[in-house]
Amino acid sequence: MLHTTRRMALAGVMALAALPCFAGSALAQGKTTISFAGVTFSEAGRGDRLREWVDKFNKSQDKIEVTTLGLPFATFANTMFTQMGGGGGPDLIRFDTIDFYAAVPAGRILPFDDHIKDSDFKFSAPNDYLKVNGKRYGVAFEISNYVMMYNPALLKDGKVPTTFDELLAVTKAATGNGNYGYAYRATMAERNGFWQDLCNYVFGFGGRWSDGKTLTLNAPKVIEGVTAYKRMYDSGAIPKGADAATYRRMFWESKVAIEIDNGGVAGIFNQQAPNLAWNAAPSPFPTRAQGLILAPLTVNANTKNKDAAFTFVKWALQPDNQKALQDILGASSVATDVPRSADDLAKKPWLKVYDEQTPNAVPQLVGGFEVRTPELQQIIIEQVLKVLQGGMDPKKAMDEAQDLAVAKMSK
Repeated sequence: MLHTTRRMALAGVMALAALPCFAGSALAQGKTTISFAGVTFSEAGRGDRLREWVDKFNKSQDKIEVTTLGLPFATFANTMFTQMGGGGGPDLIRFDTIDFYAAVPAGRILPFDDHIKDSDFKFSAPNDYLKVNGKRYGVAFEISNYVMMYNPALLKDGKVPTTFDELLAVTKAATGNGNYGYAYRATMAERNGFWQDLCNYVFGFGGRWSDGKTLTLNAPKVIEGVTAYKRMYDSGAIPKGADAATYRRMFWESKVAIEIDNGGVAGIFNQQAPNLAWNAAPSPFPTRAQGLILAPLTVNANTKNKDAAFTFVKWALQPDNQKALQDILGASSVATDVPRSADDLAKKPWLKVYDEQTPNAVPQLVGGFEVRTPELQQIIIEQVLKVLQGGMDPKKAMDEAQDLAVAKMSK
């Protein structure tokens, strides 16, 4: 499966390399053709449905056609920034928040204010994070919380853990005969996903990367979260080195008992394994705080068809199209407030668990240092890898991370 992921990544890079050196200037059969790239288009189940959703736009008018491009999560950001840095890239890009905050100061994406007015739409609160220095640079394509997903059939006596010590015990008991009790990311190759999983542990143990003004990478609660991450790594309950695509597939094949994952993944599991009797519960950490995925829809500053790109954005924000998108995304939400139907809640009880997590959701950013989060993420991940793979004491590692980060931020 790991080889399959690498082949997918290569295929995606080749597909993007085949794009023109400028963004979105193709004219086909009298239509302006623009491109839309996102990790979600490469996902099993959701990818096909999202392409059908985009095709509804294509069929709704005769002047613009949107083509879709999918890349695996691990390679997406690097490929986008390489393309954009060369003056090209797709016209529309579904970024993750951390990459969004790198794209804004680099001038890679366009402000929305001349095209999209907040007063015209009922944007949900997380959309405010997509404003930088008072300007909007995107709207939420997907808003997703994290909770614990579990397969009751793989848990001894069906016990669902409610504390971290119980999680360790339950996942160890579920490991063996080719099965694993738990899975998460812990390699630099999956850096962005590693960061998301690490944030869940740190936030769940009450830690934050800053107090909004000062970095707190070596605060006691942060160290507790990193220590817990190490305890799980050493437990023998995880498939070390497996990427997200692999271990998520293992979950729906009943080879992984528990993972803490976002609502978009819940939707994928529901589609790919409709007969799998999995369920969801709050993550078993000392506090309810967990990460928040906020994936914005943005417009490439290199686009030659700005009006066409924003025409699609406006179409995507219409109520019927928002409802259709939310249905595809599973337990995720969209840019505007779209209530769940009673039928959806009855058929998918895990939706309620995800939705109830919203008050405890924390963006996976360094508060007060949002634009510089990518630099801080690199420092933090490198130090945590020293803990996981090199056996460094978590306090020493995070003390070093604090010193390195403070020095970096002073430049």
